[in-house]
Amino acid sequence: MIDLKILSYKKLREMLEKKEIKCQELVEDIFERIEKEDKKIKSFLTLTFELAFEKAKKIDEMIFQKRKLKSLAGFPLAVKDNILIENVKCTAGSKILENYIAPFDATCIKKLKDEDVLIIGKTNLDEFAMGSSTENSAFFPTRNPHDLERVPGGSSGGSAAAVAAGFVLGALGSDTGGSIRQPAAFCGVCGLKPTYGAVSRYGLIAFASSLDQIGPIAKNVEDCELIFEVICGKDEMDSTSFFEKKIFQKKEKLKIGIPKEYFGEGLDKRIKDKIFDVLKKIEQEKFEVLEISLPHTEYCLACYFLVSRCEAASNLARYDGIRYSKLKEDSKDIFDFYTKIRGRGFGKEVKRRIMLGNFALSEGYYEGYYLLAQKVRTLISNDFKKAFEKVDLIFTPTTPTLPFKIGEKIKDPLSMYLADIFTVSPNLAGLPALSLPCTKIDNLPVGLQIIGPHFSEYLIFETAKKIEKMF
Repeated sequence: MIDLKILSYKKLREMLEKKEIKCQELVEDIFERIEKEDKKIKSFLTLTFELAFEKAKKIDEMIFQKRKLKSLAGFPLAVKDNILIENVKCTAGSKILENYIAPFDATCIKKLKDEDVLIIGKTNLDEFAMGSSTENSAFFPTRNPHDLERVPGGSSGGSAAAVAAGFVLGALGSDTGGSIRQPAAFCGVCGLKPTYGAVSRYGLIAFASSLDQIGPIAKNVEDCELIFEVICGKDEMDSTSFFEKKIFQKKEKLKIGIPKEYFGEGLDKRIKDKIFDVLKKIEQEKFEVLEISLPHTEYCLACYFLVSRCEAASNLARYDGIRYSKLKEDSKDIFDFYTKIRGRGFGKEVKRRIMLGNFALSEGYYEGYYLLAQKVRTLISNDFKKAFEKVDLIFTPTTPTLPFKIGEKIKDPLSMYLADIFTVSPNLAGLPALSLPCTKIDNLPVGLQIIGPHFSEYLIFETAKKIEKMF
């Protein structure tokens, strides 16, 4: 059986081209392993064996005929279950969409299919991507492959766990306030939130439209970059999409900014010490490390809290139990029907966010909450602009704590929201940010977050590869 835990795509591709393994055998091995091992981890909601096997047959034929393979041919990939794949169930982790079958491919899925990626299945997530632990899934919680008693992070916990467990080489997630980077850090894998607009959101079930971004998760930086190169680019189906491949001038020493606000109260001292050890090491490798300030950091979480909940309340208004799902309920009138269906279809966290969002958007409160949050968002964005006049990249911890135990924070929403305290600011500013595993504490992974200016993904990848080689 092929062990994807120890393979990169480069090595797997070499094995396929040398006919050391058939792509069909690879697919059979993957599904056999998922059947045996995912009972404990529970990373997948839906498996797509026929879709993957048909693509594998095509790849084997191309290899036999000595035809040139596409850039990601044979790459085993999982997809977060809020991204549409034609004729495949897409639940967004919610009972209200339990029976929804996607009628078309998301743009990123179409691009990946065109490159002959092997789509293995749809992964578990917090309902409508609302959560930091994947415990808010309406179906079951996912467990961290490093410690089955702990959470994998969220909301893309299923995707990160599937990669960490070696079921796939990479996965797609979505990131609204850290939902790619935080689970990547908890599971010891690499995850990128691209610049807002760099990847089309067409075919992504929306949570907060001005914050959401689809991005890749992989075991290493190189594979993460390969996925990103395929899915990025402008799309006529998404008017907010735009990608500019910036070429950054090579410098003898990259200037790395360390924001003092990210190393204060609330950060686990063990993580702080480990991150500083990492910074000392990279300082010896042609990096200049400077302390900087992002003065409005203390308002980031509250600002994100308001913007995301208001946009969620607006986006989720469409789920009325009539469209998209086939839930049934005996009711005396339409109002009674809506009340029962939405009450039964949505989980507690989703209801909480809808109610808070509707309150903040209501007459008399809009200016004091949502409008004020948008003004603060501009201040946060300006902090980053000023910082990037002095430094090339910004390094922070990805998470303030190690992966916490299942059930530890689920009854304390405010404590759960703090898991995203270091990741929400790039979403508010629309910046690219990558989480890279850099060390371990008690055999649990710790992530380093690299934040760059708009469209600096390739500078981030190049830097992350250098750091990856150090550890």
